[in-house]
Amino acid sequence: MPIIHFLFYIFFVGSITLLYHFTYHNNIKTFFAFLISSLATLLAIFSIEFLKKIDLKKLLGGLIGAFLGLIIGKLITKSDYTFIIDQKIYNYVIAFAQILIFYVGIHIGIKKGGEFNLKSFLGKSEEEKNYKILDTSVIIDGRIAEICDTGFIEGTLLIPQFVLIELQHIADSHDHLKRVRGRRGLDIIKRIQMQSKVNVEITDIDFPKVKEVDSKLILLAQKLNAKIITNDFNLLKLAEVQGIEVLNINALATALRPIALPGETLTITIIKEGKEERQGIGYLDDGTMVVVENGIDRIGEKLDVVVTSILQTTAGRMIFAKIKNENK
Repeated sequence: MPIIHFLFYIFFVGSITLLYHFTYHNNIKTFFAFLISSLATLLAIFSIEFLKKIDLKKLLGGLIGAFLGLIIGKLITKSDYTFIIDQKIYNYVIAFAQILIFYVGIHIGIKKGGEFNLKSFLGKSEEEKNYKILDTSVIIDGRIAEICDTGFIEGTLLIPQFVLIELQHIADSHDHLKRVRGRRGLDIIKRIQMQSKVNVEITDIDFPKVKEVDSKLILLAQKLNAKIITNDFNLLKLAEVQGIEVLNINALATALRPIALPGETLTITIIKEGKEERQGIGYLDDGTMVVVENGIDRIGEKLDVVVTSILQTTAGRMIFAKIKNENK
């Protein structure tokens, strides 16, 4: 029991008990006053704790449904069918019907109240709640800043306070690499906040009972009906299981890579040996791997190669090619 509830219990029950004691000077009445006030106070406290866990829209919907159920039940009592059935049976039927309608009204009210969109009812734009939550990985990655600069991001970027705390811990790490990554993430946030093409908000919404940052992000996205922007593969899969839409920067980068068609000529530098015999490996400017047939003898050379096939993998796109004019 929270301390404020305990103090309320002591004050209210103590006041009622002392009032009865000094007013009636009767121990039995004082005891019953203590018992009834204790039960009333505990009921009030449990009701408060229960209502705190209920969605406000569902609560309002249930109250409206109960009110309409009472009205309909009252209208039924105005009907008189005693000429068909006995008065006592009629009274039982009416009482049963009123209870049933009252229950149905509450049930439908709670169900429809949860689906009710107050902002749409008031004519407010859905864009106001078009939140996109940034996780730690995508902030440290940094490409989100360039995407924001292009104006492709719509709605509001939301950065949770617990993500900032995680970034601060990384920035304060004894490990040099982690410290650099953490400070880079904080710099990226500052850069995003300074540009004007997208709205950025910091939220204090937290879930103290949940320790994992990924789990907190999932709960926050569910609470705000938001999307999550991430590079974290595990978070992506977890969010998909929970039915949350995820925007993956790596997937976006892969989709934006230029499409190389079979027969097209590329210019690359062979930098290392491939896995298969006599293969050489090179890379395009966007990081796409190019596997060159018979390229092992040309390591360190800049060559024109002809695309023979393309393989799409979970890690990205891989191009297979052969050296141009090799047989001439």
